[in-house]
Amino acid sequence: MAKALAVVDVAASIVQLVDYGCNTLRRLNVETRKRVIGAEHPDTLTSMANLASTYRKQRRWKEAEELEVQVMETRKRMLGEEHLDTLASMDNLEWTYRNQERWEEAEELEVQVMGTRNRVLGKEHPDTLTSMAVLASTYRSQGRLKEAEELEVQVIDMRKRVLGEEHPDTLISVGNLALTYGKQGRLKETEELDVQVIEMKKRVLGEEHSSTLISMGNLALTYRKQGRLKEAEELFVQVLETFERVPRKERPDTLSIVDSLASTYRDQGLWKEAEELEVQVVKTRRRILGEEHRDTLISKNNLSVTYKDQGRWKEAEELDVQVMETRKRVLGEEHPDTLISMGNLAGIFWIRGRWKEAEELEVQVMETRKRVLGDEHPATLSSMNNLSETYKSQGRWKEAEELDVQVMETSLRVLGEKHPFTLTCMNNLAFALKGCGKNAEAIKLMGKCVQLRTLILGADHPHTLSSSDAFTGWQTERYYFRLAG
Repeated sequence: MAKALAVVDVAASIVQLVDYGCNTLRRLNVETRKRVIGAEHPDTLTSMANLASTYRKQRRWKEAEELEVQVMETRKRMLGEEHLDTLASMDNLEWTYRNQERWEEAEELEVQVMGTRNRVLGKEHPDTLTSMAVLASTYRSQGRLKEAEELEVQVIDMRKRVLGEEHPDTLISVGNLALTYGKQGRLKETEELDVQVIEMKKRVLGEEHSSTLISMGNLALTYRKQGRLKEAEELFVQVLETFERVPRKERPDTLSIVDSLASTYRDQGLWKEAEELEVQVVKTRRRILGEEHRDTLISKNNLSVTYKDQGRWKEAEELDVQVMETRKRVLGEEHPDTLISMGNLAGIFWIRGRWKEAEELEVQVMETRKRVLGDEHPATLSSMNNLSETYKSQGRWKEAEELDVQVMETSLRVLGEKHPFTLTCMNNLAFALKGCGKNAEAIKLMGKCVQLRTLILGADHPHTLSSSDAFTGWQTERYYFRLAG
């Protein structure tokens, strides 16, 4: 493990130097071509697009966006809106929007590009299918899972027919559908697709190919969601050990895999092992990417979770405040990542009994998400859920019940009855009903929750066991109450 992290450090340092040199050369190239052949010459536009690509890799979104808009507008004017180079420019710009989670702007461009490619190249052209896959991914990121699934199924069917079942693009499509199933809580189907993709990639690309390793990491994440923590751990370790043997240019993002392994240790209560890995990842990302880089902040957030699980509230709060303040400054107060940080800090306040501070943050997060993401977005529903738990902790059962009813009804409509989040909503509403003295309704709803969790998650899953304990306890309580009466 330590060897893998050391290799990543060296490789990343080299990449930094290469990026710096590449950035300087490309900027000089643009300036020279503008001066010699003009700002609107095709070669100058290509150089500008290349420089924008370098900025994008360095996450310098504003600089990338400015160049990409210039290139796109010039190509529209010089080449026309349906020219392949114009469409490529639009692709680049939407990718920059996606990386900033500006989903509506990305979607608008993606719909235009997909429609144009469909009309000019045909529905089954590889570029058209790529556009459909990208749009599906944007739908998935917005929580529009049904629309994402419909597009992804179409792409898979056409790629199988045009390219064959074992073509890399077909396998990527199957992997994308697995991600959507995972977000829908269809973990058994997710696992089946993950296994199918891995077997085909092993046969076609080889066991140590970076794409194969990424798919193995996805399967490990599915195991983790299913509560199969030992299997998840073994698979993550296997991926990391393979990583040490793979040539540098073939390696996936090892630090992400290390982060996932740390989370799996944490889920098993192996706090020391989790913390050790997370501290290394934070240090490495801080040095290589900088203090304000998104991945560095994600790593610090993961370390904070491990501190919380050990009851080290002060250390967790300090990290959460750091991450939140940095995200506010760099991304803005309404950015999804900033709202996640605010929610995390509210969680610390909740655990420490600081209800007023928790409630203030949770209301801010909920109202902002409603305005920015919409009332039915999963993140908005999660915020309402958190606020309800704060109400319950203060004995404000009626307010909690009202929120829980809204969340469960919306989740049933948007995600379906068998989605894990819907089942969490059922569990939470049952507790609110119990708190309001509506015992019969609470027991009935919790019984349904236990049945569905057993079916979907399995009888031994921690969530199933928790609901089952509550259901059994409430039934026993009612029995003795009747005896006493």
